[in-house]
This record gives sequence, structure tokens and C-alpha cells, in this order.
Amino acid sequence: MSEQESQWAVSTLADVRETWICQTGWAFTARFEGLELLAYGDTTDRLGRTDRDRHGLAAVHLHRYEARPTGPSVVPVVLHDVDLFGYPAAEVLAALEPDPHIGVRLPPGQAPGSYLAEVRLSIT
Repeated sequence: MSEQESQWAVSTLADVRETWICQTGWAFTARFEGLELLAYGDTTDRLGRTDRDRHGLAAVHLHRYEARPTGPSVVPVVLHDVDLFGYPAAEVLAALEPDPHIGVRLPPGQAPGSYLAEVRLSIT
């Protein structure tokens, strides 16, 4: 997915704002109902090898505004029929074991009763 396609898809739900991330060709954020999305793409090789540059969407990070959420998110974020921000982290992690999905990273070691604050998806 290109930058324009990515921004258009997100702009149907939220206000898109461009941002900057080192070694990427483009990046943007969007906020909606207590959630913030960061998407970026056209990444370069960290050693400067141009033959290893990757075009298109590279990653999406989704996190809640609150550093330590104590309850469910207003907006559902669903992966494999599980609302990632709608249930305590232990329940979400147990429902998605052993591996939620290739490229998806959920934070390990959540405190009992806590809710997830962040989910990352790497395309590359």
C-alpha cells in the first residue's frame, strides 16, 4: 500500500497528520476516540544499501492515549475475533496464544487486570 492509499483509508475515520520517522520515506498519525495510529513506509536499509529498500507500507503502531489503561477502549480493535483493547491483557493474550499473527507484536508481561496499551504490526 502506498502513502496516498494508506492516508486515504485512514482519513475516512480520522484526521491524518504527517510526521517524521528516521529512515522512512513517509509517516503519518491519526487519532480517534482515545486511540492513536502511526503508519509509515518506504523504509531504507539501515546500512545504506539501496538494493534493500522496501517500498510501500512498512508498519502500523496502534496505541491508547493513556499510558496505563484501566478499562476497555471505546473503539474496538479486533484481531481473530478478539477485541485487543476491550478485555484485560491476560485474557487477550491467552485467546491469541501461541502466536497472534505473523508480524503482530503484543507487549508481554502485563500486570494482572491491566489492559493492552499498544499493538504493533510489521509488514516488512
